[in-house]
Amino acid sequence: MTATEEKRAAGCTPSAGESVQPESGPPATVTMTLIQAVNEGMRGELRRDPRVLVFGEDVGARGGVFLATAGLQAEFGERRVFDTPLSEGAIVGAAVGMAVRGLRPIAEIQFADYIGPGFDQLTSQAAKLRYRSGGQFSCPLVVRTPSGGGVKGGHHHSQSPEAYYCHTPGLKVVMPSTPYDALGLLRAAVRGEDPVMFFEPKRLYRAAKGEVPTADYVVELGRAAVRQQGTDVSLIGYGGVMPDLQKAADALAAEGVSAEVIDLRSLVPWDRETVMASAAKTGRVVLVSEAPRIGNFMGEVASSIQEEVFDSLLAPVLQVAGFDTPYPYVQDRIYLPGAGRILNAAVRALNY
Repeated sequence: MTATEEKRAAGCTPSAGESVQPESGPPATVTMTLIQAVNEGMRGELRRDPRVLVFGEDVGARGGVFLATAGLQAEFGERRVFDTPLSEGAIVGAAVGMAVRGLRPIAEIQFADYIGPGFDQLTSQAAKLRYRSGGQFSCPLVVRTPSGGGVKGGHHHSQSPEAYYCHTPGLKVVMPSTPYDALGLLRAAVRGEDPVMFFEPKRLYRAAKGEVPTADYVVELGRAAVRQQGTDVSLIGYGGVMPDLQKAADALAAEGVSAEVIDLRSLVPWDRETVMASAAKTGRVVLVSEAPRIGNFMGEVASSIQEEVFDSLLAPVLQVAGFDTPYPYVQDRIYLPGAGRILNAAVRALNY
């Protein structure tokens, strides 16, 4: 495997000057936005496996509210890509039944805020089916949903509810921040045997662009990506906050501070080994997410760091999160962590 291929496998972008094109034949990579990668992931799985179905509110001819499913019904027909009633309970319930009967459903919930009516079926049925049946049944479904803020959607269209599902054994939870990861993680989720909550940071749908291999690949759930190596402080996040982590890291670099930037990508399972190695190396950790602070998944990461590498820490583990208020209509940029808040936390850790 070449150095470039190794970087691709790790979810990293090749350095300037590295070749990504073969001498002949089709291109090795194509440029995609995150939402194009999600669309390509579903399209590829529909082609690869006749058991795969895609359904949800307006996902058919319209292509979904964000056009994530655009063109799929035209290619695969109404029996495999279809609209549902405006009922999240019906969408999730149908997905559970289909998965148990041998299909591979990809159910879209129009906004993560709306999953509530299907919550019981996810946490009480889908998540526990393999365990309660002694392994006789599995529930291989994927629930895709736009998540997070930054698009002035207000408190019914901007929430980050991933921690609810991280708290339920039996569910896997992922949130990509790049097109490469969106495509690779979605393939892995569809091909697995467990129910997966696939949260998509909507503010990165068209803002995140990157090179994606044309060859088939998957990104293993539970593997973080080290976006930037560093020695002085670890900045760790996932989803929509990742561009802000990089901005904060760049600002620190301008002052001579070396920041390590880690994208968890997968929350359940999460990559403890990579996080612990980084925390032990730098001794200073800033954990970032846009969910409210109370009950935030990063609280689990912080607890694990202090339990496992406490003797290596040079400062308290700090968190930068959303506020414990309903998501605001107008001031969403103030609510979100942002590069400034992340930078302030990093400086605090460095000056401890």
